[in-house]
Amino acid sequence: MKSDRSSGTEGPILHLLAPARQGGLERVVEMLAGGQRPSGVHVVCVLSPDEAEDHPFVNRLSSLGIPVSAVVVGGRSYGEEYAKLRELVATARPRVINTHGYRSDLMGIFLARNLGLPVVSTVHGFLGGRARNRINETLQLLVLRWADAVIAVSPTLPRRLSTWGIPQAKIHVVQNGLAPLESTSSRADSRRALGLANTVKVAGWIGRLSREKGADVAIDAIAQCGDSWELSIVGTGPERERLHDQIKNLSIEDRVTLHGEIPNAAALMSAFDAFVLSSRTEGTPIVLLEAMASGVPIIATSVGGVPDVITSDEAVLVPAETPDQIAAALMQISRDPASASRRAEAGRRRLEAGFTLGAWIARVESVYRAAIAHRSQGSSVSL
Repeated sequence: MKSDRSSGTEGPILHLLAPARQGGLERVVEMLAGGQRPSGVHVVCVLSPDEAEDHPFVNRLSSLGIPVSAVVVGGRSYGEEYAKLRELVATARPRVINTHGYRSDLMGIFLARNLGLPVVSTVHGFLGGRARNRINETLQLLVLRWADAVIAVSPTLPRRLSTWGIPQAKIHVVQNGLAPLESTSSRADSRRALGLANTVKVAGWIGRLSREKGADVAIDAIAQCGDSWELSIVGTGPERERLHDQIKNLSIEDRVTLHGEIPNAAALMSAFDAFVLSSRTEGTPIVLLEAMASGVPIIATSVGGVPDVITSDEAVLVPAETPDQIAAALMQISRDPASASRRAEAGRRRLEAGFTLGAWIARVESVYRAAIAHRSQGSSVSL
């Protein structure tokens, strides 16, 4: 049977990723898939055997009625992974494959090229850091040249993409948007859920506990605030034990809480007197959009796509690796809460004006149409 996707009117969008338990990338795919469900969508998750049972991301999509399939393979079982994915794609017959993350780019772009299907990669950002990450990202950048289109979630990404030979005509800057928050809790209920006293000022931090996210910087900042502020850290990741040791060494165990993984943590933003984004690198962070939607005063590092999302009119922006400036911003919020509230309200208005779900979905769909047109210029192949 021939596959002809040139019309762009048949088959679902197929999102391919190897998801973590939760995170910004996973939230992006969840919101995209939810918005695309009326026109047809299918999410494929590549999981290792030890994480396949009761995976929270898969469970979350299922609970929302989003079609989702799990491909369970060992970490280096690339041949088996390719064969399973090929069989699944042949059954789903997507009009576009949208890959997310380096592993999915490598496998998905190769698969789509062999099957003559349009393929779009969403590049959420680059972490750098350890040698293994740098090698993976180099391979990813090489393979991205074969995609029909590349979505860069931040205006800072295209320069790096183009230096690796990805044609500028294939690169489309589409900043992430935000679906309306499903639910929010009152300040009292949120504090009760997090075990926080109602009488203290609390800075919130939500994200993956990995070096690039900079939870250690937020901890150093709180240590400089004396008894004026406490810090609630929500999330899990490889840095958890090191952060625990950092808190102990600073003797601030009574002022910093590692809450671990909390589903739908954005619903608890009202618990916080300030939200801190202390990342060393970012694309367009979903958690920042969630903080804007919640109307909480924001302190954020001016890295990656952050300054393209929020300005000094809506938040306090500081350089990366500056816990002293984060501490000073927290103390300023204590001294002048009215100004902090005005910035927070301006942030909510900016979100509503520029980052709605409908506009985001429309921009992504335009990239899909460009990819379909690009692929239609080549030959179709049998599935």
